Amino acid sequence: MEQKTLEIEGMTCAACARRIEQVLQNSPGVKDARVNFASKKAYVQFDPEVTDEEALRKAVESSGYSVRAHEITLIMGVEGMTCAACARRVESAIARVSGVTGATVNLATERAHIRYVPEQFDMGELLSAVDGTGYRLFDVDEEEDAGVLQATELKELSAARRRVLLAWGFAAPVAAWMLIGMVLGRGHGHGWPNAFLFNLAMVVLSIPVLFVAGAPTLRTAYKAVSHGSANMDVLIAMGTLVAFSTGIGTFFAPIENYAGVSAMIMAFHLTGRYIEARAKGRASEAIRKLVQLEAKTARILRGGREVEVPVRALVVGDIMIVRPGEKIPTDGIVVEGESQVDESMATGESMPVTKRSGSEVIGATVNQQGLLKIRATKVGKDTFLSQVIKLVEECQGTRVPIQEFADRVTGVFVPAVLIVAALTFISWIALPGVMGRAASIAQLFLPWVNAGLSPLTLAILATVAVLVIACPCALGLATPTAIMVGSGIGAENGILFRSGGAIQTMRDVDVIVFDKTGTLTRGKPGLTDVVPLGDTEADWLLSVAASVERGSEHPLGRAIVEAAENKNLELVKMDAFEAITGRGVRGHLPDGEVLVGSKRLLAERGVDVSGAESYLDKLESEGKTAVCVSLAGRLLGVLAIADTLKDDAWAAISELKSMGLDVAMITGDNRRTAQAIASQLGISHVLAEVLPDQKVGEIQRLQAQGLRVAMVGDGINDAPALTQANVGIAIGTGTDVAIEAADITLVRGDLAAVVTAVRLSRATVAKIRQNLFWAFFYNTVAIPLAILGLLHPVIAELAMATSSISVVTNANLLKKAKIKPQWVKAKA
Repeated sequence: MEQKTLEIEGMTCAACARRIEQVLQNSPGVKDARVNFASKKAYVQFDPEVTDEEALRKAVESSGYSVRAHEITLIMGVEGMTCAACARRVESAIARVSGVTGATVNLATERAHIRYVPEQFDMGELLSAVDGTGYRLFDVDEEEDAGVLQATELKELSAARRRVLLAWGFAAPVAAWMLIGMVLGRGHGHGWPNAFLFNLAMVVLSIPVLFVAGAPTLRTAYKAVSHGSANMDVLIAMGTLVAFSTGIGTFFAPIENYAGVSAMIMAFHLTGRYIEARAKGRASEAIRKLVQLEAKTARILRGGREVEVPVRALVVGDIMIVRPGEKIPTDGIVVEGESQVDESMATGESMPVTKRSGSEVIGATVNQQGLLKIRATKVGKDTFLSQVIKLVEECQGTRVPIQEFADRVTGVFVPAVLIVAALTFISWIALPGVMGRAASIAQLFLPWVNAGLSPLTLAILATVAVLVIACPCALGLATPTAIMVGSGIGAENGILFRSGGAIQTMRDVDVIVFDKTGTLTRGKPGLTDVVPLGDTEADWLLSVAASVERGSEHPLGRAIVEAAENKNLELVKMDAFEAITGRGVRGHLPDGEVLVGSKRLLAERGVDVSGAESYLDKLESEGKTAVCVSLAGRLLGVLAIADTLKDDAWAAISELKSMGLDVAMITGDNRRTAQAIASQLGISHVLAEVLPDQKVGEIQRLQAQGLRVAMVGDGINDAPALTQANVGIAIGTGTDVAIEAADITLVRGDLAAVVTAVRLSRATVAKIRQNLFWAFFYNTVAIPLAILGLLHPVIAELAMATSSISVVTNANLLKKAKIKPQWVKAKA
């Protein structure tokens, strides 16, 4: 017998569950079936020789319900894309494949993120579907792919650079020859030194530019057209070939020769593509940097000997030896030694962290001082760094809501431009007087406009200008490049975004709700106050209390001992230790009996605690636990213990409020304690006495007021509330953090990362909006100017190349954004 768990959709009551249960139990081969309405799951035991999961699924569907398909996400590389229209074409082809439930294709990373149901999916069909559009999918293994990909990118950049140099090697003389003509005067230079030589030279010099340097562009255009689609290269190919054909036409008809213009258009196009590729490389370097951080080899103990093995050969349990200056090969726990470890690559924290026996360490961080022996706990794809790389990749493969309109425009952009170009040509031929009015005025101050040319020549010029100036690439790159840079910066600072949507939503939140314990506070008791009474010295008071508490296992006792040890106080040997449940501890020192505990304990033992009453009331009103200390029947003083605030809690809350955000605190503590903590931080909105399962309801109440809510918690205990919030932020420490738990994961436990996440999201969305505005504005203004014949084709191509470069460059400027709070910079 086999057992399967099916997730059922459509159930609304217990009767639904009973109905499905009966249908499954009556199905052939099913021995037992149980349906849990609360969990919405069916647990089925069946004979695999008689039935299978697909038959069970159909049985459920026959009863009017459905089984949720288990989706798998696949990341594949895409070869052959040159513009945003290509990405849309590939995306549409993938979406039509059976079993595919969603697909996004990122032009900037050249990656396809494909979600599919395994039972309904066929890889061969997927590959054929994409091949049929003229592109190719290939497998991506990030660990192997990083070096290969970088080598491939460098090779492609080198080839692109050679094409640019070749193109300008011939286009530069063309430009110089045309410049001579302009200097000698309009209508004069185009025939210099004579018409035949000029026309022949323009054609000959243009051939290597178009058909050698520009061959990849022409091939891509041909492939797109042969598969029934159109992309950016189709526009460039049509524009340059039409212009080139005029050069040949001059030998047979009285038209102007624009073969030289075709060479300059292609040269500018190739130059723009080269600069754009370099800028895209800088935008996508985050993942490459992360992959390159991984250690390549590790020294481990095998059979009592130290041997060096590849990191891939490590297995859980191996004891690694890491010397000063070396990278820690993989995640693990220190079993011997003490050192300072630089974890900045994982957390963004510049200060080294002390590691000793029992400490967790992150693979790829750097051991700075002592020798460490570390037991490997995670290897391969399970390591912290691998999970970070996966998360950053997934984020870069998602869409942002603000991008949706641009995507719709990109899908129809190239066909629309082809139609506009055809109408432009027809209009100039049919209505030269009407179309030429603007050119007649513009020629007075624009030297490249000549309204006196023949209608056919003016029609060709305007049509070519429309074809080469339209730029879907700027629209297609506007959002992905900004998301790439933003998510990369986040990873470098220990901030992991699960999706691009989380970046945009974080920017729009109205209120941030912090869980108290472990988020605003350290999550463990710490000594906050030492109040000596009479002639007792503070250090002596703490030393006496710690000497007795050293025998206690209670968290409050450990807090007292830890405080004494941190001050290097000498602890006295103690005898006859006794823990008195719920009240405190007692023990004997050479000077007499010591009591540490509640005032009730001391009063019962005959100690006068009246002198401490006012201190006890004050400390308890601040939400602290106050304990009295006596020696030989005399009250020495009072100690206060509390779950202390994190060092940067007040600064972080103040910063968030100054950014216009409301801040709330949610806790299970009583209202008095909660208000005491909140007052220290300046938080006015306190949600106290909230049980863990009630946190979701509190988040929903805030959302019902029309507020967009971000919730900051530990990612494990607060998982339901994090899911309910518009943005869930899991905060942790190192490898302990639950990367899968929230929309945003903060690797470090400090609250400065929350401020950084808000600033980064705002800066990233601002770049997206700037890019989209520029892309839409450029196309809205440029195409009408080209239609009216006011833009020379060469100037049009230069403007087009500049638009794409400016969008990618603007996204890269995000790296200069000031996202870290001032107090963090000062500390660093």
